[in-house]
Amino acid sequence: MNDLFIYSFYRFKGLKNINQIKKTIDIFLKKKKIRGTILVAKEGINGSISGSKNELDNSLKFIKSVLNIRKLNMKVNYNKFHPFNRMKVRIKKEIVSLGKGNFNVNNLKGKSINPEEWNNIISEKNTKIIDVRNQFEIGIGRFSNSLNPKTNSFRDFPDAIKRMKIKKQDKIAMYCTGGIRCEKASSYLRLIGYKNVYQLNGGIINYLQYMKTKNKKTLWEGECFVFDDRVTIDKNLSKGKYIQCYGCRRPITMEDTKSNFYRKGVNCPYCYKERSIEQKHNSLIRQTQIDDAEKLKLNHPFKKNYKL
Repeated sequence: MNDLFIYSFYRFKGLKNINQIKKTIDIFLKKKKIRGTILVAKEGINGSISGSKNELDNSLKFIKSVLNIRKLNMKVNYNKFHPFNRMKVRIKKEIVSLGKGNFNVNNLKGKSINPEEWNNIISEKNTKIIDVRNQFEIGIGRFSNSLNPKTNSFRDFPDAIKRMKIKKQDKIAMYCTGGIRCEKASSYLRLIGYKNVYQLNGGIINYLQYMKTKNKKTLWEGECFVFDDRVTIDKNLSKGKYIQCYGCRRPITMEDTKSNFYRKGVNCPYCYKERSIEQKHNSLIRQTQIDDAEKLKLNHPFKKNYKL
């Protein structure tokens, strides 16, 4: 059986008529056996989709023609099952939410550093390495000596930078999962006056792919959270050891499932006190429906699909 490919892509580009763009892409993808999510906003496009290589290639070619562009920032991976439940195309205010209004990311973004140069950059004594991901992502994997802004969402980043009191002249090297967050974060830093800003091209995933292909030593420690049903990937880009709490979407370990505060599909030790009684009730109904369907070997929206 052929593996399913996963294409993750984005592009900052000023778009008009985003409602028509969404409709056009929606109609095209309904004819394909593709799953995933695509976000469309006035600032560009951001997506992650899975399917056969042929259908994905055709879909990306179509999307580029709709947007009138030649290139997308893209990463390719593969998996044994569809990591997404269905296909969704959504309109958003931002393709990655920083909450600071519109500014020209392409004109402001920091200097892009390819994976082969990254180890040298972050090994320099005076470089401030900033991980722009959320706290729970940093908790399962990071580059050593990187600074943790301690954010719960990307929208917290501007306030976090103020707290970190990094000087405007400091050399800053930023990284994230796939490149999109650090591209926008580096643009924001330059917007507010930071001078020496660098970003890892293609993010952690691109770095790990390069190191694996070239058989080079990686400075990455731990695993990397990904936004699909694989939950995490290891240094070899294989599915990691973490599973997911479907109450709060955090990655959790098998040890976490032994806690008295864990209930499958409802809550985990990290969200037990965060989630309301109503949220837990709704999650319990969903999980009961899934369990019943599994017992009867019926299809359901959350079933892992291994077929192309």
